[in-house]
Amino acid sequence: MSEAATIITAPDGVRLAADVAGSGPLVLFVHGFPELRQSWQRLTAAAVTAGYRTAAIDVRGYGDSDRPAAVEAYRMEAIVADLVAVADALAPDEPVTLVGHDWGASIVWNSIMARPDRFGAVAALSIPWLGRAAAPFDAMFKRRFTDKGRFFYQAYFQEPGVAEAELETDPARFLRAFYHCISGDAAPGDWPNDKPHGAKLLDGLRFPDRVPPWLHAGYFEQAAATFARTGFAGALNRYRNHGRDFDWAGQFDPVIRRPALFVGGTSDPALVLGTADPIPLMREVVPDLEAHMLEGCGHWTQAERAAEVEALLIPWLRRTIT
Repeated sequence: MSEAATIITAPDGVRLAADVAGSGPLVLFVHGFPELRQSWQRLTAAAVTAGYRTAAIDVRGYGDSDRPAAVEAYRMEAIVADLVAVADALAPDEPVTLVGHDWGASIVWNSIMARPDRFGAVAALSIPWLGRAAAPFDAMFKRRFTDKGRFFYQAYFQEPGVAEAELETDPARFLRAFYHCISGDAAPGDWPNDKPHGAKLLDGLRFPDRVPPWLHAGYFEQAAATFARTGFAGALNRYRNHGRDFDWAGQFDPVIRRPALFVGGTSDPALVLGTADPIPLMREVVPDLEAHMLEGCGHWTQAERAAEVEALLIPWLRRTIT
């Protein structure tokens, strides 16, 4: 565990590492794949300056948090319980505001859906909330991609050990490829859309042999070293729980009845199975929504457009947290 991290224990005994700073109402930041708690550094600093207490966690399976072996330990129900544990430890008597990106966005949406008594507002980057799907996501991408013999990265992630073997061979190379190919910097064809099912993730990807210029100084090197130490099994296990997540979520009202902020990018390929403009659909299930689409922004919203996201998030926090 990092000496700088605050350690919080989840109900199932998993230890979670958090960078905690500032004073005031608590804002809890949740990263995605393949990121770390330090990916929030610029936004948490801005929030502290604006008068908030911040906690950026390593999601279970990442960084300085524990990495349980069982796939089911990474189901959404368990990770929502992690966020509740952090909130209870750091702000036991007040509603907590959530901010998430990528898988972190899905986690914070699900958390406020399941525990609106514990979380008072939610901000999500990249991944919108569209309510409950008609089927588990793995069934959806199987029909759209796998059954047609087409490659889809989440299908590739399903079999334990397969993606790990490829990504852990050279974590820095994987991160350079993944960060570039779904960013706003990517050119058409850098992420090929015609690969067959059975291909590897990096097959055919085109990317420069350099650190993306929009990452803050030192983050890439820290991430590469951390994933070289931890591997990717814990991170990838999040993708192996679609069926469990679908069943668990069915018990809740899918309408988010708390203030919400969404910031997406018009060049974000994470919307590939949805819509290029998710905002009209979101308003049906997120009534109190402020939403923005950043022109030309790719998937790494808070990194690619740090100043713009800060300029949206901080005023929203001031209007929302009373």
